Amino acid sequence: MDAVAASAGSRIKTFNVLMSSSTGRRASPTNLIQPVFSSSRKEMLPLYTCSKTFPNRFHSLKRLYPCSGSKSSPVPPISCSMKPRIDKNNATNKNPTTELHQKSTAPNLDTPPANPPATSTSSQGLVFDLGPSNSWDCLDVGSPVVKRYIGDNEERWYMWYHGRHGGSNSSKSIGLAVSSNGIHWARGGDTVRSCADAGMVMNCRNSWWAFDTESIRPSEMVIMSSPMYSAVYWLYYTGYSSDEIDLSGVPTISFGNPERYSGDGDDNGKSAVGKIHKSLPGLACSQDGRHWARIEGDHHSGALLDVGSEKEWDSLFIAGPHVIVHENDDLRMYYYSFDKDNCQFSIGLARSRDGIRWVKYGKILGGGSSGSFDECGVKNACVVRNRKAGNYLMAYEGVAADGKRSIGMAVSEDGLKNWKRLQEGPVLQPSEDEGWDNKGVGSPCLVQMENSINEWRLYYGGFGIGGRTGIGMALSGGSDIRTFRRWAGFCL
Repeated sequence: MDAVAASAGSRIKTFNVLMSSSTGRRASPTNLIQPVFSSSRKEMLPLYTCSKTFPNRFHSLKRLYPCSGSKSSPVPPISCSMKPRIDKNNATNKNPTTELHQKSTAPNLDTPPANPPATSTSSQGLVFDLGPSNSWDCLDVGSPVVKRYIGDNEERWYMWYHGRHGGSNSSKSIGLAVSSNGIHWARGGDTVRSCADAGMVMNCRNSWWAFDTESIRPSEMVIMSSPMYSAVYWLYYTGYSSDEIDLSGVPTISFGNPERYSGDGDDNGKSAVGKIHKSLPGLACSQDGRHWARIEGDHHSGALLDVGSEKEWDSLFIAGPHVIVHENDDLRMYYYSFDKDNCQFSIGLARSRDGIRWVKYGKILGGGSSGSFDECGVKNACVVRNRKAGNYLMAYEGVAADGKRSIGMAVSEDGLKNWKRLQEGPVLQPSEDEGWDNKGVGSPCLVQMENSINEWRLYYGGFGIGGRTGIGMALSGGSDIRTFRRWAGFCL
């Protein structure tokens, strides 16, 4: 932590907060759109993590997110100091399950009825399909970030995911779907309009200098509580620009454009070598999980981290920033890049004391042995602290030599560099025959259930013939997380 302390220390930087629709490097009042927050508190996302509070310097958020019952006024350009005091009791360590305040009420979700997932053999495991033909997510869905909230009398699930539509602008956006059981999801076909809505919640920026002008994908959502608000949400995401990375000197290997293989290549979901779009990690904050304001990092593009030098393993791009809170003033970001010297995807670690300034810690997990399911690398890590065992579990996407994608698992006692694979084979691999996800599975999201058998759920993105995508769910055999079976319907 010496490196972290040297970089972050106790210095507090003023960060520019931009609404997701802003168009300038430093926005003017006309470039900011006032969030549409309801004055009725029951329509806010009533989540409480009572063991955690923010320091007074978070009060500057009040100008961006008015408290319930206050009269909204046009939001001027603001700067807010974003250094939360975070401890091991933060909601992230209970991630993905967070208790609801006893007096909180469920939001009145003005969304279409949930569509039941198909349970035929060819669609086994599929819980979230493409949207209708005229919706914002009709061509592509994936990278699920799933959170479960439980109270005395209710259970609610929220899923942030990426989606893509046709037309002149086919960039990926971020949306929100809601559920009462994590299986039947209600979605919105357009941009959210209220705090009780579902649908598209965040789009790409049009600013020429920004790192996220072409596509954005969610990676993790961290919940912070405040005495002023019911909750403040920090969304870590991957942003893609139009800059392409030249891989002409890299030996031939079948892998897709990072996180953008679907729809960009042939029927096998592969795209040509040398067509990787540069990506960097970003951060946005919200009070209701639906209306987001970007927080600019130190990089000139607004990103939180820059790529490494030419000789470093992460010199090409940074993607999939998954952030957890270890303990007081110790946030950890697990991200991936492509190590061109070893010709494989690898996962690295960065650490922070405030969630905004990050110091790289180095590579922590590389590709597997020759002939293994992850021979060509690992990517899209989802790290969860096992509440029962106290160790850290990492679900990751493994890339085989033929480009096939499966999901593997690793474990570490401290969550740092001491990661070991649980087994040689994957815990979930593409389905056989005509399954909807028979070409690849990845972008895992682990949810630890609180029931008698200590079950785990694994949400994932899958794709099949022609690059058609969907979001699936698999279940562990109780506390045994070495194998997962696709959800096949309720047992009566």
